Amino acid sequence: MTSEVCSKTIDRVRNSINKKLIGQSSHISSNQCIFKVPNELRSVNEKAYEPQMIAIGPYHHGKPHLIAMEEHKIRYLQSFLQRRNENDASRYVQIIGELEENTRRCYAETLDLTEEAFVEMMLLDGCFIIEFIWKFFETPVQDPLFGSIHMWNRLMLDLLLLENQLPFFILWKLLVASNSNVIPDPAESHFIKLTLLAYKMFLPGPVYGPDRIPLYSREEIMQIKSLLGLLHDHRKPSPERMDAYLEGRENIKRFTRCATELQESGIKFESLEGCNLFDIKFEKGIIKIPKIKIEDRTECVLRNLIAYEQLTSSRSPYFTDYMVFIDSLIDSAKDVEILCCQGIIENWKGDDDTIAILLNKIGEQVFCDRALYADIQKNVDKHCKRQWNQWMAKLRHDYFNGPWALISVSAAAILFLLTGTQTVYSVLSYYK
Repeated sequence: MTSEVCSKTIDRVRNSINKKLIGQSSHISSNQCIFKVPNELRSVNEKAYEPQMIAIGPYHHGKPHLIAMEEHKIRYLQSFLQRRNENDASRYVQIIGELEENTRRCYAETLDLTEEAFVEMMLLDGCFIIEFIWKFFETPVQDPLFGSIHMWNRLMLDLLLLENQLPFFILWKLLVASNSNVIPDPAESHFIKLTLLAYKMFLPGPVYGPDRIPLYSREEIMQIKSLLGLLHDHRKPSPERMDAYLEGRENIKRFTRCATELQESGIKFESLEGCNLFDIKFEKGIIKIPKIKIEDRTECVLRNLIAYEQLTSSRSPYFTDYMVFIDSLIDSAKDVEILCCQGIIENWKGDDDTIAILLNKIGEQVFCDRALYADIQKNVDKHCKRQWNQWMAKLRHDYFNGPWALISVSAAAILFLLTGTQTVYSVLSYYK
């Protein structure tokens, strides 16, 4: 290779690399908060992350099966304007246009949309979300999208998907600009309350009442990443659970025993009332877990909340913590049966085996470098290592799973106290 050819090659490579560096520096931003689901998560259940009826934002914009909803977006924009007796969207186009550059930076992927197409999409999608939530609470709701339970449920789910999000400040700016006498002041705080109320039955676990929804300050609103982020951040463990975690956070040991094994070790399970999903407790040999209803939409909701935690470097990966804990308790349909019998799992989905597979798969390809329930694991281990509990666990496993289980544990316990372990096993072995 001649020096002239070599020089030309070097120049071309240098120019190519410099262009890529410029593009990279303009694209990477600390404001990124809306991501695409990684292939390893998506491959476990792709449908859980894909919108079925409506595209919100750029990632699914223009897909053929979602085009039909674009006419409804125009209709919702018109309804949005009519609340202020307006028929011109110019003021809102101006507002969104001024946010265009900052909005693009919120998306982790490069967006192949012109400035005009991007601003129009943001305006239509933002107004649709606001109108959809407002219409949810209007009586009667005169709208075809609310005429079908299936359609309404699917739209609610689509608006929750990780890839189907707008930066929340788009909604905030539209709400502030559209504030009118028909919407209580401040409109944005009222909208947040309505959104949380609308989705109270969609998030798993005990329902939060209106009295549990605080008023958001402007500073707090500015910290909200997206609609999914709002719903995620609203669900938090109680101060008591967080205190227990913080006291024992140096211990990151997780559960390795399933519900069946724990039950054989003398651990009982109990449904816990009057608290939120994350407030699991271990008291006096009983693991107390809040009830969770498993229905058709549960997997989709949990997967997107967990994906949000996995991709946003969330300091509060409570849903991931929770699923790691539940996944560890369930190895088979027998474990699901135990938790169902105790009122912890409310099965609206299928047989016990179906629930076991579903909950195990949600934990696939999910990473968690901490253990919110490490204190419970520590105390359960301590409970199981006590001599009496070890003896009772062996007794249950070896002698009380057969047809001669008419001999009660209570009688065996009395015999143990009177004569010792060896005598009990001698007597039971005779009957076995």
